Amino acid sequence: MIKLLIQIPCYNEEETLPVTLSHLPREVRGIDRVEWLVVDDGSTDNTAELARENGVDHIVRFPVRRGLAKAFQAGIDACLQLGADIIVNTDADNQYRADDIPILISPILRGFADMVIGSRPISEIRQFSSFKKIMQEVGSYVVRLVSNTDIPDAPSGFRAMSRDAAMRLNVFSSYTYTLETIIQAGQKGMTVQSVPVRVNPQLRPSRLVTGNLSYILRSIITILRIFVVYRPFRFFASLGSAIFFTGFLLGLRFLYYYFVGEGSGKLQSLILSSILIGAGFQTILAAFVVDLLSVNRKLLEDIQYRLKKIEFGHVRKVSNG
Repeated sequence: MIKLLIQIPCYNEEETLPVTLSHLPREVRGIDRVEWLVVDDGSTDNTAELARENGVDHIVRFPVRRGLAKAFQAGIDACLQLGADIIVNTDADNQYRADDIPILISPILRGFADMVIGSRPISEIRQFSSFKKIMQEVGSYVVRLVSNTDIPDAPSGFRAMSRDAAMRLNVFSSYTYTLETIIQAGQKGMTVQSVPVRVNPQLRPSRLVTGNLSYILRSIITILRIFVVYRPFRFFASLGSAIFFTGFLLGLRFLYYYFVGEGSGKLQSLILSSILIGAGFQTILAAFVVDLLSVNRKLLEDIQYRLKKIEFGHVRKVSNG
């Protein structure tokens, strides 16, 4: 029996959640059982109550708000405990067309993919500003670069994953899960595909983007964090090399003035050169240290995956009766 669980992270979505649920399917071709799960991220309104009234099968509730990424991970863990073979994540604001769920899960059902990302027609979405469209492209490019995948819409929250893929994911960010999970999947050798999906008219403004400045800062931090966590050696080695060679060039500048008889007035360049060369060398050394730490992280993730297979494998057998 193939079981599909559709999960929806929510925070104060009493106005939009009923609309979203009204479009979710109860039957999908190739699936024996479809269930819905809502993660209530510390809502202060009637989100959980409305979820029950509208037929949601499972509800995970946080006493206080913990953020979208934590809600997403809690939903994944709950879906695994409930014996899901395929997990679909969608948003509570009805942004994505639920009719496209069969398209989204098709590559997984056919064994062609471990994770599938729904690619929105970004250029056609009127509520997205030109700036946001550009930042979406930048974020997707960075993800493609780091993960070795070919996903045109990495920030999309409309996605499906197999049971095994879900057990391999670990969300560290407290802001969003979208970029990080694709990178992890790509680096762990999973097959990640993209399918075109449609979107619905906007019901409410995005809560992740409160303004252009906030969006810029969050995007920069997310991109830098991606490089630090998933390409630590390249990041610190490149940074250290840039600092080292800047100091080296300043040193050459001092030597030039020294040999032409003007070195006494360029001592500041010599001091700065010494500082930069030392800092660059230390940063390059740090690259080797963080590279060892990243290897240790991968080993810990592999151990966690094996433990999850033992824990959730038992749940799967029980759920199948």
